[in-house]
Amino acid sequence: MADVQPLRALHYDLSVVGPLADVVAPPYDVIDAAQRAELVARSPYNIVAIDLPHGDSGDAGGQSGRDVYATAGELFENWQLQGALTRDREPALWAHTQDYTGPDGQARTRRGFFCRVRIEDYGPGRVRPHERTHPGPKEDRLRLTRATRANISPIFSLYSDPKDAAWEALAPATEGTPWGEVTDADGTVHRLWRVSDPRAIAAVQAATRDAELLIADGHHRYETMKTYAEEIGGATGPAPQGEHRYILMCLVALEDPGLTVFPTHRLVRGLDERRWEALDQALRRDFDVAEVPVEQIAPPTGGGPPLELGYIDIRDGRARRLTLKDQAIADAALPGHSAAYRRLDTGVLETLLLKNALGLSDDDISHFNGLFYARDTAEALALVRSGEYDAAFVMRPTPVDQVREIAAAGENMPPKSTYFFPKLLTGLLLNPLS
Repeated sequence: MADVQPLRALHYDLSVVGPLADVVAPPYDVIDAAQRAELVARSPYNIVAIDLPHGDSGDAGGQSGRDVYATAGELFENWQLQGALTRDREPALWAHTQDYTGPDGQARTRRGFFCRVRIEDYGPGRVRPHERTHPGPKEDRLRLTRATRANISPIFSLYSDPKDAAWEALAPATEGTPWGEVTDADGTVHRLWRVSDPRAIAAVQAATRDAELLIADGHHRYETMKTYAEEIGGATGPAPQGEHRYILMCLVALEDPGLTVFPTHRLVRGLDERRWEALDQALRRDFDVAEVPVEQIAPPTGGGPPLELGYIDIRDGRARRLTLKDQAIADAALPGHSAAYRRLDTGVLETLLLKNALGLSDDDISHFNGLFYARDTAEALALVRSGEYDAAFVMRPTPVDQVREIAAAGENMPPKSTYFFPKLLTGLLLNPLS
């Protein structure tokens, strides 16, 4: 069962730091060096200075042995001493809305709330992952957590609430002026309301008490926090206590009409004559291949099996539609997986083409060795046409129900199987762990 609690949030004092837009940032793992410099130039208090610590050289570790994580920890403490960051006296939940236009051009509103959630082992009825992780990001986030003793950025998780009971309890607070509002670079309007009414908090806790949480974004950070909680230790037993046993989350109902998942497309490079021949052979054997206008390269959404993909390569630049000849091909290639996984587009593509035909390993896939990802079709096409990549596979989005079904089977999807949009901002709220 989910242990959802209000939190005594640490947040910016806008009378000290100025506009919220100047101090928040996108998630650390989508920020490049140029964007980091632009964010730091906005305000000396921009959260990126802590969440993505760099030395003078711009590399983790800095120069002359300077520990950038220790520097981030000192900066975090100084901001609190200066009053730039202040902590609430009373615990609260925080209602959150995001008005956005998705990559499909449709305008929507996603509704959720910030809270703290007890860290649990992965498993039925508790918390489930849905994608594989690798160790590099976890080590980085662990060092930052040790230095700051805080959750700097939230986990984005899903729960089932078919009666919309949690949001109904929070909705009255959203009729007033939000505590904070900011429009990000994608045009998404983020609004935040503090909800300290004990009756509303109790109603949300009742609505989520039997919920199983599915991590949508933030697997590395969740696993990092579990490691950190075990390091700190303290009281043991069925429900060990301590603020380090809880993690900052934004929860969104699976039934929320604003919840959407978009595809992430695959690109490959480094194909020599042997790999081209292996790929062509796999395509002839397993797929029906039809040429389509490039404007129609994206396969139709909402379809079930068999797998459909868009495809283009550098050799002739023609757009094609790939349709798996028979679901039995995927079933035979993935014998140890659940029926839901054997119907997963990214799982079938990974096994039949990326691994079996092109010879990519799990390590190659995790570390982008010969593989890259694009968030929209135009970017994927441009990367092939420029010659930077040899071929692109244009994917369908993974339905939310399929994400839940595969997680319930105890399986993890390939990396980047889901693209939950919009992202949560970093810096709206922070969760001290001591």
